[in-house]
Amino acid sequence: MITATPFLTGFALSAAFIVAIGAQNAFVLRQGLRREHVGPVVLFCALADVILMGAGVAGLGAALERLPGLVTVLTLGGALFLTWYGAGALRRALRPAGGLLADQPAAALTLRAALARTAGFTLLNPHVYLDTVLLVGGIGAAQPPGGQPAFLAGAGMASAFWFAALGYGARLLAPLFSRPAAWRVLDGMIGLTMLAMAAGLVVHGLA
Repeated sequence: MITATPFLTGFALSAAFIVAIGAQNAFVLRQGLRREHVGPVVLFCALADVILMGAGVAGLGAALERLPGLVTVLTLGGALFLTWYGAGALRRALRPAGGLLADQPAAALTLRAALARTAGFTLLNPHVYLDTVLLVGGIGAAQPPGGQPAFLAGAGMASAFWFAALGYGARLLAPLFSRPAAWRVLDGMIGLTMLAMAAGLVVHGLA
């Protein structure tokens, strides 16, 4: 039975990290606009997130069994990182760099080329390992006994929902996100979510 708290924690944490301007999201949006290999691209991104987060949960979970003191370190370390990330999102909301504009029409990509680019945007970004393996995985490993599967399910569902919405809803989202004001609102929401979660982690870590 999936417990609510770890599931919702995983969902909120994954959603807060994944919904941000970046090369991967921009590529998924472009593929959605062009209606080109959207399903495989969305599936690749979602599965990559689940695998990376699962590796973090499994690896750090084993370490936590041998070193229980790591729970406090991971919790407070995660709170510091969330604070830094949330502050950065709020800064972007106050001083946006500009909207995300759709590409001009271009030659169609083959499925292999589209997946190769998706893999590049996903796996060649060093921040993906910090976000999914270390931070999300670390917080997932620190969940109460039996809570890790629910946490991972929530995190994976947030990833799948986001990429599916971005890819298949691209034609509806593109006009909105071509405006800097839309990204300001989005970054503001992300920043506030991060800071709220950081505060919760600090309270949990000091309890």
